[in-house]
Amino acid sequence: MRRPHVIASLFAGLVVALVAVSPSAPARALEVPGPLVETDWLAAHLGEVNVLDVRVNPKGFTAKPIVRKDKKTGKIIAVARPAGHIPGALLVPYKQMRAKKVIAGNRLKGMLPDKATFEALLQKAGVKAGRPIVIVTLGTGPGDMTVATRAYWQLKYYGEDNVAILNGGLSQWILEGRPISTDAPQAAKGDWTAKAERKELLATSEDVAKAVADKSAQLVDNRSLAEYLGVWHKSYVYAPGHIPGAKPFPNELMVTRGGASKFLPAPRLRKLLEEMGIKPGAPTIAYCNSGHLASGGWFIQHELLGNKAVKLYDGSMHQWTLEKRPTTALKLE
Repeated sequence: MRRPHVIASLFAGLVVALVAVSPSAPARALEVPGPLVETDWLAAHLGEVNVLDVRVNPKGFTAKPIVRKDKKTGKIIAVARPAGHIPGALLVPYKQMRAKKVIAGNRLKGMLPDKATFEALLQKAGVKAGRPIVIVTLGTGPGDMTVATRAYWQLKYYGEDNVAILNGGLSQWILEGRPISTDAPQAAKGDWTAKAERKELLATSEDVAKAVADKSAQLVDNRSLAEYLGVWHKSYVYAPGHIPGAKPFPNELMVTRGGASKFLPAPRLRKLLEEMGIKPGAPTIAYCNSGHLASGGWFIQHELLGNKAVKLYDGSMHQWTLEKRPTTALKLE
């Protein structure tokens, strides 16, 4: 005769087995393995994710890539022009991800769109709720990879956690000889919705002014050294130099150069930050000209190094100088 605890154990096992095979049991949603995914992972899950193709020039979405091949093996050895897209990718023109905004009477451009506008943009592109989002850009250099980090930051700001960037972008995908489509975008309207508004990821001019005054956060300038020093500046930045007390970390230090651009490993990024006098674990505000390059600075510290006390100054030097706030520049005369 079987003992009661044995019978109970057998019954529990039977219930688990029935739940496992029950067609009504909800399947666990696929989750990205981290803030970066490699091509192997994306290829294995291509039919289960939203591939969000974000690019400055949307015309390249339907163009054919130009590659160089080894004459003996026929293997692709370089991508002269990354074009086309990963099959099933959803196109979002990068310019549409940025918005004009009026703050304290100043007209700003390149800013974070409001919740309803951003949600509508992703729905129009065909982004489906309940699926991971993998952001793909051309992967041609630091400027392009920060297109990906800017899109990533905006998704995070509006509550999306199941999101990652394809390391190396479209260039890496093409280099490996993976399939490329040149079909026109034909996505049906999606149902993705913004889940939150995480203001703790966003720095305002007042936050930056406070950091300048009391050193409550370190300021990191992710522009080129020439812009940091004030040798030259963008037309929409109205004074040369940098925010007082800021330390430079040009975005070119974040990724590899030559071939497809990939983010450097976390230990190397940490060491580079330290060499530039930046504390990887300290409260930080990243900025640039318009909040584009600084999204890379935010990404490497907040996401790859795990420092959750990092904010992005969305208006950056565009807003700071429009508000006629102080800057520091190298005197060349």
